Amino acid sequence: MKLKVTVNGTVYDVEVDVEEEPPPLLGPLAFGPAGAVPLKVPPAPQHLTAPASEEKVLRAPISGTVTRVVAEAGAAVDAGQVLLVLEAMKMETEITAPAAGTVAEVHVEPGEAVAGGEILVTWA
Repeated sequence: MKLKVTVNGTVYDVEVDVEEEPPPLLGPLAFGPAGAVPLKVPPAPQHLTAPASEEKVLRAPISGTVTRVVAEAGAAVDAGQVLLVLEAMKMETEITAPAAGTVAEVHVEPGEAVAGGEILVTWA
């Protein structure tokens, strides 16, 4: 960047290298009568953390709302069997078992909103 600087009436042409700083990141804020107040960010929910083995979980392929849960903990399921149903944008998506196995735990309930990638079912 070129600048003109005047010192004691003498004009100097100065070339300056400027390092750009990244813009400051703002955390979540709450606005109210007292103005903007920073919010504390809670830790990620336990069900969003990666388990020991990705082969032992079934993750949500899309974000949506759980409308029906068919699978139960301890149940033996066949490949392709419907485990639960997600609704997104008024379309229902059946979530099926990718392989035969035993359900160890179902992590969602009807009416619960889930994010894409969230763990729905853990295999035994």
